[in-house]
Amino acid sequence: MSVARQVVVEADGGSRGNPGPAGYGAVVIDPATGEPLAEAAEYIGVATNNVAEYRGLIAGLTAAKALFPDAGDALRVHVRMDSKLVVEQMSGRWKIKHPDMKPLAARAAAILPPSSVTYEWIPRAQNKHADRLANEAMDAGRDGRQWEASASTAALDAPSARTPSTTLPPVQGPPGDQAAGAARARAALAAARGAAAPEGLFPMPGAAETPEAGVAAETAETSLSEAPAEAGGEPTDAGGEPTDAHPAPQQPAGTPQTGWGSAPDLGAPATLVLLRHGETALTPEKRFSGSGGTDPELSAVGRGQAERAAEHFAALGTVQEIVSSPLRRCRGTAAAVAARLGLDVRIDEGLRETDFGAWEGLTFGEVRERYGDDLTAWLASPDTAPTGGGESFAEVAERVAAARDRLVARYAGRTVLLVTHVTPIKTLVRLALGAPPEALFRMELSAASVSTVAYYGDGNASVRLLNDTSHLR
Repeated sequence: MSVARQVVVEADGGSRGNPGPAGYGAVVIDPATGEPLAEAAEYIGVATNNVAEYRGLIAGLTAAKALFPDAGDALRVHVRMDSKLVVEQMSGRWKIKHPDMKPLAARAAAILPPSSVTYEWIPRAQNKHADRLANEAMDAGRDGRQWEASASTAALDAPSARTPSTTLPPVQGPPGDQAAGAARARAALAAARGAAAPEGLFPMPGAAETPEAGVAAETAETSLSEAPAEAGGEPTDAGGEPTDAHPAPQQPAGTPQTGWGSAPDLGAPATLVLLRHGETALTPEKRFSGSGGTDPELSAVGRGQAERAAEHFAALGTVQEIVSSPLRRCRGTAAAVAARLGLDVRIDEGLRETDFGAWEGLTFGEVRERYGDDLTAWLASPDTAPTGGGESFAEVAERVAAARDRLVARYAGRTVLLVTHVTPIKTLVRLALGAPPEALFRMELSAASVSTVAYYGDGNASVRLLNDTSHLR
């Protein structure tokens, strides 16, 4: 009778060029103690990120099977990878379209019974051990060497203490806001030779637009002291398969890779430059001004701010497309910039401000006086809507995230100016950071300010700028 066994496999792969010099790494971990049981790593020559990731998966599964040859169907393997592509394809949620990926996925699926393997996406920061192994293998290949387990220091860069568990961790899908990946893959682990470990596998020794300052949105643009803040074409590898990889940074031979190292070469991201519209008559009075009110136009001050923003972007020369909220204050701001840049303006309904229901046009103090209980509930939960059937922050986040996904897919590799409102901008920043909903109340966002978020092909997001008003001075 087979003895039940449970192990965790963490795998990664990388390509310095995509395609370029590539390698993979994998580690088998005891879930009860957190200790590594075996490592695998190999330089595989020139390959794409996705190929390298699959090679790492194949190596990890092969290593797990080799460690417990008598376990049979009783072996349970939980795979943890920072490659959204591999996790989703092997879980059956994404189709495998590229012909080079299909045989690799089939090879991985044939190593163990499908019912014995579960998959979980993890952030890049939680996959350091496998990432280090992949980089060690690529460094060795660059220097004309073979990777050697005895010289590996990858385990030293792994989390200092993995959380022991007597059961495998639950399967989780990748978050839609930040994701990560460190590399990808190409052929397969060499066949095992008799009872010996496969080539490349070495057992381990011992084996809202409330108020400006912060209430919810443009809304009452009230101050932080008074309330919270306002609250296609995806990149492909050389073969055309979507890629979620970060090519690994190059370092001198023998140099331990710690922290982020040099910036990984991910190719040009979709860069969303977020411009909050200029002032309206309601802005200086800090009144809630969402999408359910009077739809005010820019004031004279707001038009001046729009012109200065236009001058700023004309001088930079980086904006390639302009997309605006349908509300007049945004369309007016976008038109000023578009006129200077000679671009058209596309309207996206997903970028409109929150509907503040019965609070539209009121100050934060007036809302507190008339709808105190409703306001308290709204501030306490992102699922609570303003009085009178407005939108909750959760509903706004869902709408904004859908707009973000459309725009990132449409404008991959391009720089796009989004002219929108307080809540959508703060929501995009919050989601990019993976921050909780209450983070909306901890961001300042001034009229006509500029913020920037870059979105890479692997799902990773990078917040590059927040509430810059230097162009208005």
